[in-house]
Amino acid sequence: METKNIMIVGVGGQGSLLASKLLGHLLLEQGYDVKVSEVHGMSQRGGSVVTYVRYGDKVASPVIDKGEADYIVSFELLEAARWMEYLKPGGQIVTSTQQIDPMPVITGAATYPENLVEKMRTAGAKVDALDCLALAEQAGSVKAVNIVLMGRLSHYFDLPEEAWQKSLEAMVPAKFLELNRKAFALGKNA
Repeated sequence: METKNIMIVGVGGQGSLLASKLLGHLLLEQGYDVKVSEVHGMSQRGGSVVTYVRYGDKVASPVIDKGEADYIVSFELLEAARWMEYLKPGGQIVTSTQQIDPMPVITGAATYPENLVEKMRTAGAKVDALDCLALAEQAGSVKAVNIVLMGRLSHYFDLPEEAWQKSLEAMVPAKFLELNRKAFALGKNA
C-alpha cells in the first residue's frame, strides 16, 4: 500500500495530540507502519499546532510536504485554510467550523477572514465542515471536539467500527470513555 498522509492542525490546547495518538494506535493495530510527528509551535500560548500521521506498508519519514496530505483534520477554520497548500489534489479537509481569533485579530491589526469554507471549496478542496464544538457540548464536554473530529474522519476510512472503539479504550482514561464514545458517535453520524 502506498503511504497515506494525515495532517492534524489546530490551536494549542484543543486536543490534537490525543487525536494523533488515537490515529497512530488505530493504524498500528491494523498492521500498518506508522510515523507520527508532533510540531508544537506556540501551543501553550494558543498558537498553531501541527501533527503529521503517515501510514502504509513502509514509512520512511514522519514529515509531510506541501501537496502531499491525503487528509487535513482541522480543529479550527482558519487553521484549515492556512494549511490547505499541503493538501494533495483530490485530498479531503475535515474541519470544525469553530473560529478562534489569532493574535493579530485580537489586537485589531487584522480581521478574521469570512466565508472560509466557500473559499477553500472554490480553491478546489473537498471540505467536510461540521460544528464540532456544539457536538462536543452535546456529548458532555467542550474538550471532546478532538474525538468528534475523529468520528467524522472515520467516514473516510474503510476500517471496522470496533477498531476505532478499541483505540478509544486504549487512549482515553476510563472515567472519560463513555463521554468520548458519545462524541465519536455524534461526529460519525452528523
